[in-house]
Amino acid sequence: MAAFCLTGIAVLMFSACGGNKQDSRLMTFEKEDKRTVVLYSPMEKMKPDAENVARSASEKTVIMAEERLGVTMEYITYTAEDYQDKTYDDVALDRARNDMDDLYLLNPDTIRTLAMEGKLMDLSGLDSAKNLRDVVKTANVVDGKLVAIPQEVVVYGLFINKDMFDQYGLELPDTPEEFLACCRVFKENGIETPVGANRWWLETFVLAQAYADLYNGGNTEAEIAALNSGEKKYSDYMRPGFAFLQEMIDQGYIDAKKAYVSEAIEGEGADFLAQKTPIVMAYWGAANTETAYGNPDFNMLVIGFPSNRGQMPVMPITGFAVGSNAKHAEDAMAMLDIMVSDEALQVYTETNKVISPSKNIEVDCIPALKPLNDRINENVFVLGSNASMKVEQWGNTCLIVRMLLNGASVDACMAEFDRIQEESLRQ
Repeated sequence: MAAFCLTGIAVLMFSACGGNKQDSRLMTFEKEDKRTVVLYSPMEKMKPDAENVARSASEKTVIMAEERLGVTMEYITYTAEDYQDKTYDDVALDRARNDMDDLYLLNPDTIRTLAMEGKLMDLSGLDSAKNLRDVVKTANVVDGKLVAIPQEVVVYGLFINKDMFDQYGLELPDTPEEFLACCRVFKENGIETPVGANRWWLETFVLAQAYADLYNGGNTEAEIAALNSGEKKYSDYMRPGFAFLQEMIDQGYIDAKKAYVSEAIEGEGADFLAQKTPIVMAYWGAANTETAYGNPDFNMLVIGFPSNRGQMPVMPITGFAVGSNAKHAEDAMAMLDIMVSDEALQVYTETNKVISPSKNIEVDCIPALKPLNDRINENVFVLGSNASMKVEQWGNTCLIVRMLLNGASVDACMAEFDRIQEESLRQ
């Protein structure tokens, strides 16, 4: 599925985008020790001399586990060079299916796929699992098994150059109509591309509009049950968001051709930081690190995506998983239990200033993230991944958005959702 859908720690720790035959971009970092646990995770394409806060935060939890258990972590990493390469997820699926590693850092779509294939262990017996927020369980419990645990709850939002909004007298948009109106003003004032986009994250606009009512209207379980039974169609939920993206493409508010081949942040980050583009989409942690948008030369705010219920955060849940046939399964489970314990997550959360998966841990966010955080504290958000839905959301929506970017009609995209739903009903 989509490599750069891997969020938060994944993108910040390392960067996203093989098999039994070693790929030239597959890298191994080994430490000499008798007891080892092998972790497959992405490697960020970092700026020279830039401090990687998330990498440092995660490394602290690894060191904590290594010292307590006398076990050494070995890292296997992969980075796609461009959009034509295998994605990070392609390689993750291949490695997990062939039992090549112990621990895996996975995207939500890959978590679901491997869990359905029986390739991931049940983590619900870990002491740390007792402290998890309900939203993590909702996303990562498959067939009654907790198959992945993250070190942070990743939240996506719109990164706004507030100075440019103020320059043209624009209020921050709440609805799709208000968002398009802002884009029109920017375009009329010579901003060539008001929204910077990449090939992975435009689905956030779609998911916010599709499921604002489903997750915030008080009838979530019944609506999901209707989708799973075929009584309701995913395409009916998705159509407004795809029509919205098509209008942005038609009006030139996003560059579809550039987005189709651009990696996340690498494709649009430079223009956003240079104040050529006033709006980009990214994950919470990107506001905290200089490898992304942590040090802009302007007033930056992070808000939710436009929806009929106002600014809407989108939350896909990634996670660490243990292979069901892991060679070092016992040590891998023990190491993960320490890495996602409250003690370790307190260190991680304070270092990285993110939302913890533990219900016992809170941290103050930076001022730029306050608008997004306020919505979450109001319990207003949309899940980008939900294990109770028969049709996987994050990866499928991402890939169908890419069909739109490549010239497919909205109707063709909706037909693809219908096809996937029909296939799920036959299983």
